Amino acid sequence: MKVGLIGLGAMGVGMARNVAKAGLLTGVYNRTQAKALALADELDVLAYPEPQLLAADVDVVLLCVSADQEVLAVIDAIAEALRSGAIVVDMSTVSSDTAQQASARLAEKQVAFLDAPVSGGVEGAKNGTLAMMVGGAEQALEQVHPVLVAMASRIVHMGPSGAGQATKAVNQIIGAGINQAVTEALAFAAAQQLPLDKVIDVISSGASGNWFLQHRGPTMTRGVFAPGFKLALHHKDLKICQRMAAQTGALSTIVDMTLTDYEMLMAQGHGDEDISALYRLKKLA
Repeated sequence: MKVGLIGLGAMGVGMARNVAKAGLLTGVYNRTQAKALALADELDVLAYPEPQLLAADVDVVLLCVSADQEVLAVIDAIAEALRSGAIVVDMSTVSSDTAQQASARLAEKQVAFLDAPVSGGVEGAKNGTLAMMVGGAEQALEQVHPVLVAMASRIVHMGPSGAGQATKAVNQIIGAGINQAVTEALAFAAAQQLPLDKVIDVISSGASGNWFLQHRGPTMTRGVFAPGFKLALHHKDLKICQRMAAQTGALSTIVDMTLTDYEMLMAQGHGDEDISALYRLKKLA
């Protein structure tokens, strides 16, 4: 099985390395060609100058880009080049509607499409321990399973096209709530003049413990916000959640509050920091 990957951002690079380690990666494409050339040289694979050339040469296309319009633009660019029976797996975070549109466009070319967004951040992409939520045909998922297990330790079929992205929206809302709770709680602890390292340690071991507290608590309380997940990207994802909630009449209280906070931080120039930069708004001056 020949696999190509399009999109070498912070997540895509880790994914590409793990697919290459599994002996399945044929080549990569990135809009910034220098990045593709450097990684291709490292992994001893091809760096394609155009996505169409990659698509024509592989059985499976992995896609990891930033936004809805980018996904559809790539789908349109590669559709004619793909072989009948090929499979496209989109690991970007976009709306369910976009996933359904992509699936319909590729179905006309007898190409299967899976929306397979992931959770686990840069660390998960690097370590091959992502959680992957998949929408689309189960048969297509079975075919690409050997590829996906190189990147993810948990792969769950959620339903038809769009179901993976809907599940990712749930994940992003929970992430916003955890971010709000952890940053506010640690700011409260600081105001109480508690030893923050001990607070993080003991609470991480109890019922309120969570990954974000354990891994981001020590850095945020030191004023370090190196991105594991960029605030501006979470803002983009939450805007998708907000639109989806509006379509169904679902509550979006946490989403709305977090978007307001993120927009304030982005206006201050913190959009490229980790989402734990929310702590900036919570702590006392």
